[in-house]
Amino acid sequence: MSPKDGQNDHPNDSQNDIENSSRNASPTQAPSDAPPAAGAPVKKRSRFPLLLGAGLALAGATAGLYYYNFGRFHVSTDDAYVNGDLVRLTPQISGTIVAIEADQTQFVKQGQPLVRLQDQDSEVALAQAEANLAQTAREVAELFAGEQRDAATVSLQRTQLERASDDLKRDESLAGVHGVSKESLDHDQQSLRSAQAALAQAQASLAMTRAAIAGTTPATHPRVLAAEAALRTAWLNNSRTSIRAPVSGYIVRRAVQLGQQVTPGTELMAIVPVDSVWVDANFKETQLGKLRIGQPVSVEADMYGSRVSFRGHLLGLAAGTGSALAVLPAQNASGNWVKIVQRLPVRIGLDPGELAAHPLFVGLSTSVKVDAHNLSGAPLSEHPVWDAHLATPVYETQDSGAGAQIEQILRNNLAAPDSPRLAATPKQEAGS
Repeated sequence: MSPKDGQNDHPNDSQNDIENSSRNASPTQAPSDAPPAAGAPVKKRSRFPLLLGAGLALAGATAGLYYYNFGRFHVSTDDAYVNGDLVRLTPQISGTIVAIEADQTQFVKQGQPLVRLQDQDSEVALAQAEANLAQTAREVAELFAGEQRDAATVSLQRTQLERASDDLKRDESLAGVHGVSKESLDHDQQSLRSAQAALAQAQASLAMTRAAIAGTTPATHPRVLAAEAALRTAWLNNSRTSIRAPVSGYIVRRAVQLGQQVTPGTELMAIVPVDSVWVDANFKETQLGKLRIGQPVSVEADMYGSRVSFRGHLLGLAAGTGSALAVLPAQNASGNWVKIVQRLPVRIGLDPGELAAHPLFVGLSTSVKVDAHNLSGAPLSEHPVWDAHLATPVYETQDSGAGAQIEQILRNNLAAPDSPRLAATPKQEAGS
């Protein structure tokens, strides 16, 4: 038998031995340098820590550059709110509301009638004051005419005295030759004494009349002036039944109803002129070192977002923090006191043109950023940085027409209008 024949006697036995040995072999017994099987994934080392470190380094560098070139020259806060003048409309006299001409959210112009009070009582008082002035003017005219009457009486009594004196002298010359009786002489003496007393009485009456009109004319007599003042008061009270807007703006609150009885000081409405609002920004005390009056400011309102940026400038810093200026300031005398960073109100003025294009309302939230490149200014100023003057001409014209009415009454009731004030026309008096 050849070797080839012996090898092929049991082919299945050798194949089974190979399969059993491979099946019973442990995985740990595989050689360490065995190549990976075809198609198996290759495990790579993670690059995430390297990328994270590079990102943090880049962010830190960017933040440092931003602070060095921009951040250290700007101070910002989002604790800022729009503020403005809140003009409260109140009556000047007592009365009952009979008409309301405007309501909340509506725009009103300066001088526009807003509320009207019942005016029957004031009309009656005005008519009574006009009648009183006319009566007083007539009495004063009689007083001035009384001076001429008393002067004539003095002249008459002086003539009577001279006649009585002459009669007495004549009778005394005749009494020496028994030309007149003693009874006639006594009668002449009594007539002289009576004439002297009458002259003294007339002179006293004239002095009293002249004292009552000394240094005046019928139009400038104190009694006439007092009646004029009473008429002006009644005129004012009558004109104050129509309550007008002191400023132009929007009505933000109405607190009055028809038929309500009001008194001076009762708030009827509140008006805000939105064209003159400003921003009060509450900066931390650690930020105040870079703030100066006049520094440029950019303001963004939450109402418009970042698409609208208002330009302004710093007007001034308050002289005290909000907690110190409160009605009940905080007392930090307890043992468990915790330090809290305080905030100081800073006023920021806005561009009127930008306010006209994008109006702001009182109380809106804003974000403020101050450009602190220029530190040459001062944090406080003894001189006003902006014009804080507020005035309204509405109340100055309430007595318009009273002067013309007074002049007309005096012309109708004074017999001799010799006063330069009466020589002026009612139009000129009203204009003056």
